[in-house]
Amino acid sequence: MQKLATIFAADGPLARHIPQFRQRDSQRDMARQVEQAIAQAGVLIAEAGTGTGKTFAYLVPALLSGGKTIISTGTKTLQDQLYHRDLPTVREALQVPVTTALLKGRANYVCLHHLDRALDEGRFPSREESRHIHVIRRFADRALNGFGSGDKAELSDVPERSNAWNQATSTRENCLGAQCTRHAECFLMKARKAAMDAEVVVVNHHLFFADLVLKDDGAQDLLPASNTVIFDEAHQLPETATMFFGQSVSSAQFLDLARDSRLAGVAHAPDFPGIAEATAGLDKAARDLRLAFLAQTARLSGDAIRATDGFASAVGECHGALSELRAALESQMDRHAEIAQCLARADELSARLSAWDAQPLDAGVSQQEAVIRWGEVFPQSVALHVSPLSVAEPFRATVFAQKRAWIFTSATLAVKGDFSHYQNELGLTAVADEFDPEPGAQKPVVTAQWLSPFDFPNRAVLYVPESLPLPNTPEHTTAVVDAALPLIAAAGGRTFLLFTSLRAMNDAHAQLKAHWERAGWNFPLMVQGEGTRTELLERFRMLGNAVLVASHSFWEGVDVKGQALSVVVIDKLPFAPPDDPILAARLSAIEKSGGNPFMEYQVPHTAIVLKQGAGRLIRDETDAGVLMIGDRRLIEKSYGRRIWQSLPPMRRTRDRAEAVQFLVQTVAFREEAATHTAAA
Repeated sequence: MQKLATIFAADGPLARHIPQFRQRDSQRDMARQVEQAIAQAGVLIAEAGTGTGKTFAYLVPALLSGGKTIISTGTKTLQDQLYHRDLPTVREALQVPVTTALLKGRANYVCLHHLDRALDEGRFPSREESRHIHVIRRFADRALNGFGSGDKAELSDVPERSNAWNQATSTRENCLGAQCTRHAECFLMKARKAAMDAEVVVVNHHLFFADLVLKDDGAQDLLPASNTVIFDEAHQLPETATMFFGQSVSSAQFLDLARDSRLAGVAHAPDFPGIAEATAGLDKAARDLRLAFLAQTARLSGDAIRATDGFASAVGECHGALSELRAALESQMDRHAEIAQCLARADELSARLSAWDAQPLDAGVSQQEAVIRWGEVFPQSVALHVSPLSVAEPFRATVFAQKRAWIFTSATLAVKGDFSHYQNELGLTAVADEFDPEPGAQKPVVTAQWLSPFDFPNRAVLYVPESLPLPNTPEHTTAVVDAALPLIAAAGGRTFLLFTSLRAMNDAHAQLKAHWERAGWNFPLMVQGEGTRTELLERFRMLGNAVLVASHSFWEGVDVKGQALSVVVIDKLPFAPPDDPILAARLSAIEKSGGNPFMEYQVPHTAIVLKQGAGRLIRDETDAGVLMIGDRRLIEKSYGRRIWQSLPPMRRTRDRAEAVQFLVQTVAFREEAATHTAAA
């Protein structure tokens, strides 16, 4: 086996194969820890600061291990980047004949059966949707002839948000499985077979948990055969696990069931009008359920939902409509598998609705067993959730179920070097290793932290303006924007303004537009929502002097290197809203057990989220800039010290002139360097 010291050396295979490779001790040391965890079938929780090179640090030992590895990423974008760029690069550098596969959720692959049905039905709400469906048809035909995998990411001509995709893909509920007439050609089945045969499989967190919990014949089949599971962007796991270890039912699912049942009835029981009549009833009941809520968007506790006027009667209507549809489907279920499948879906949705509507568990139930009933209101639908108060026990059971290595890595897992908050959320503490023949042996759980190799003390300034109003006061957003204007001017644009709420983002954008008009500034002003995140980032990089106003969706997974970004403004410490139903329930449980919910949960969670936002500033060793946080609590409150000490070691100031001068010097240095480069 190749030695890690040689592989990561300045003259090693990575350096010879990758022009921009830089030897870093922290990268090599992380690779050693990953190698050891794989060898011991242990658990490694590794925080690697920006620039450590964590992707190569886990890929090298994984490819050399000789066992099957599952790598799970935070988003499909990162999944594609890892599979199409990073993984082939390392494999070629090491010259190892490792087979790889990319596996996504079923909604990412064209479903030939549903595409055929959509084209046969021919009912499209718009000319654009009709055009998109026919483009997807040609794309699918090419993939069937070996030119592609049927993954919609390979088709840029149809936007991901197009409604045509809803008709050309399947869901877990409406997939016919082996009974489908196109099963042998199914793109999803081909992707799953390739994943079963491959030595390294790249998935994403949502797919991993969906298949693990919902038993959707994907990652759950891969898991028993794997020697190693690696989670990149592992800070997202507590939230993702909460979603999938719970249970949900929504008005959108009722509408989908009504639509699919109606189509199944038309296709396979055209002489029986009962199905169509029952689907009309369910369609109306689902829409009435949404209309019971006046809010456009909201997250509500179970008690608040139960107290909503009209909710109880709307739920009763849904129960009745499901029962009527079930009876109609049952009478025709022998005529075709699609009708039988719709019947099974009606039973499942009815059971989920009953589970949510059941009385809450007794107060004496342990925290590990307790659940939270809550709901989300969207513009067109409402979802009812039953979520675990804690995911520690079910996730812990998954991790320690078999002898395999688990690697958790991200740039943001620890709070001032302490991993206990993350470990407690996921149950990742050492336990007796039942697979070790030595009595009393512990399955090793190792935590390790490598700080960013970038020169933060000289390349970055943390600026907290003096005399700002406290957050949550009416004048706070205005004051934050006013404080940011001198930085924007000094940087020549090149600024992200990140806000903790959409309302603050919109207010700030309106204020900035008015200033642009008064001052005659020519920096391009952009705001979240003008396009997709990918489109906005591409424009931001290309323009080189733009100002982007955004909310939490731009706090992570955003990488702008070089001169295009010199200032990141965060309006306030990102404490989660105290009325969030899941947070409120968890804080109450900590308090009832005698703990301090603010210091034990809210402060560490806020520190981790803030680290994500702050991480947008310095993405490369040549980057430089100012991080402005418009929240004086960071300096004036005792807990603020713990939060800012979790950030990279930037120079700190409260003096506006010092922050402005740093930016002026940074811009001048970059312009001089660019001039020398051009002359050379």
